[in-house]
Amino acid sequence: MSIIEKAIQRRAEQLNTPTAADKENQSIVVEDERQPSSVFSEDENKKADIINEERNVTELDLQRLESQGFVSLSKQRRLINEEYRVIKRKLINNAFGVLSSTLQNPNLILVSSSRPGEGKTFSSINLALSIALEQDKTVLLVDADVLRPKVAKTLGVEYPIGLTDYLLSNEVSVSDIILNTNVPRLKLITAGSPHHLSTELLASDRMLKLAEEFANRYPDRLVIFDAPPLLGVNETSVLAAMCGQAVLVVEENKTRLAEIEQSVSLLPKDIAVGFLINKAHRNQGKGYGYGYYYGAE
Repeated sequence: MSIIEKAIQRRAEQLNTPTAADKENQSIVVEDERQPSSVFSEDENKKADIINEERNVTELDLQRLESQGFVSLSKQRRLINEEYRVIKRKLINNAFGVLSSTLQNPNLILVSSSRPGEGKTFSSINLALSIALEQDKTVLLVDADVLRPKVAKTLGVEYPIGLTDYLLSNEVSVSDIILNTNVPRLKLITAGSPHHLSTELLASDRMLKLAEEFANRYPDRLVIFDAPPLLGVNETSVLAAMCGQAVLVVEENKTRLAEIEQSVSLLPKDIAVGFLINKAHRNQGKGYGYGYYYGAE
């Protein structure tokens, strides 16, 4: 039994549910007593979409990203596209399929890892690019790793304000920080300005209201949070509680079982958890089951 299979079995025992081999797509029914509170003013609700559409488009160098091994938006058939197509399908089904009613905010997806350097940002960007290929879905990629932000740098994006600026100031609106890109169905929020309370902001009421707004404002949108690692940043588990799904990126032959178990224990019991194996050096096969994903080679 592999390290990931052991982690999945431990997770199943924690939830007192069958393992993936026994029952696929197992979900836990959750009663959400919290009512969404809009972070948009009445005027913003009328103007936000128009402002976003009229704002200059942020150009992503798609050719450079493709050369660096990211999902391609061209018609060229590539292995990484096929792999992330399978991974995103599970996430989309959880967010909009029959099981979505059993999850709280199923269209909000936390992507994290146990420790830094395991490939969560690479995975977050690839998931966003892959979802953007869908014809009837849009995706918002949020760099929530406010201590070590990498999304904007990886994508080659420079923008003066982002998530922390919004969380710190009532004068910054949501429409101020959402960037349109030259990928029609992909939008972006950068991490924002560094601040000594950056991680604490992720656990703030303003962040909770923002997450609720993301979950309810656009019914066809998935939101991917590239979050800080779970071990060492307590606020990541608070952010996870706002999401309906979590993808835990695991580096093959490096991430320890104890670290995976500790990370999973920090996630809410009612969240749908998936594992994505990154930096794999061999074909892992196609054994997809409950919360079990195989990533790029």
